[in-house]
Amino acid sequence: MENNSTHSNELKQVETSLPSSWYCDPSHHLLEEKQIWQKDWVYVCHGNALAKPRQYQTLTIGNQPIVVVRDDEGVLRGYYNTCRHRGSALCLTKTGRLDANALVCPYHQWSYRLKDGGLAATTSFTEPQGFNKQDYPLFPIAVREWRGAIFVNLDPKADWDEESLFQRPADGLSRFPLEEMKVGKTWSTIINCNWKLFWENFNECLHCPNIHPELSALVPLYSRRIMDKMDRPDWENHKDSNDPLYRGGLRAGAETWSKDGQAQGHVISSLSHEELDRGQLYATAWPSMFIGGYADHARIVRVMPKGATQTEITAEWLFEEETLNDPAYDMANVVDFATLVMEQDGDACEMNQLGLNAAPFKEGVLMPEEYLLKRFHDWVRDKLHSA
Repeated sequence: MENNSTHSNELKQVETSLPSSWYCDPSHHLLEEKQIWQKDWVYVCHGNALAKPRQYQTLTIGNQPIVVVRDDEGVLRGYYNTCRHRGSALCLTKTGRLDANALVCPYHQWSYRLKDGGLAATTSFTEPQGFNKQDYPLFPIAVREWRGAIFVNLDPKADWDEESLFQRPADGLSRFPLEEMKVGKTWSTIINCNWKLFWENFNECLHCPNIHPELSALVPLYSRRIMDKMDRPDWENHKDSNDPLYRGGLRAGAETWSKDGQAQGHVISSLSHEELDRGQLYATAWPSMFIGGYADHARIVRVMPKGATQTEITAEWLFEEETLNDPAYDMANVVDFATLVMEQDGDACEMNQLGLNAAPFKEGVLMPEEYLLKRFHDWVRDKLHSA
């Protein structure tokens, strides 16, 4: 995060956190599903995963099943993953490729056109009086592709606004060739915590030295329990320092997020010296994803609640095709490091969730460095109060 103000980023007064019940209560979680997850744009996957005609990906948003598929003309289509006959799921796997340019129910074989979701055929010998195929299309959802990133909204008429999509702007990623990059690795895990705890953990570094010793060694600023050089009131005392401990960026000699900090000769050529010097660039699109940009790769992480106290985290690592085609490039050098960090975060979030069940604990308090948590909490409150 860049801040050119002469003031520090810190919170200046006591701020309370969200009520503890919002992390545990199933009925409150249902409200969040309705007011946030069923109304906001939700990340599905990188377009490279749906590059070929008839490739599809399914996703459950809350308890709402959806399917996104690329038709034979290359257009992305999105529908509820529900047959209009008696409600069977249409696609049963997370990913796949259809045999024909149609969605066919595996239960009774009703067939739907990909291009508009219209019912093409049933398998009954006759159809009842008054039955009209035009009355039984698939339920549509909205689909948009932003720089290779595919988003859906359960409201088929939802407005698309790139400016409001990202709370942490994506401008810093403009020189990354995200559209052309390929998915080299996908990783997924379940964390036993509320989805909001993941975002809270992501937005502070008070935990970094003890939870992430390896990351704090790669990004020395994190060892000071801050995320930005202006997160402490005395930051101006070191404003001219080139030491990563004070100015941010990766440790001396490191190039990227990896076990040894090396990009193995595959630095993305379109990046500027300043961008490479920073070492890491981020954009966040609440509630469902963030993008991290590094010297030789990008990483997209999707956040998906599976209930009040369980969250699925899915990461995609993106590389330039030349990098993936180099047999000497060790992808594990990158993937294993980020996986370690995410597993450490998962353990911390589960620890946080366990303590929230204490009956006397009604809400927490934010420390000055947790100003980004305050922004996230305000965003959640605004979403819920708009009901």
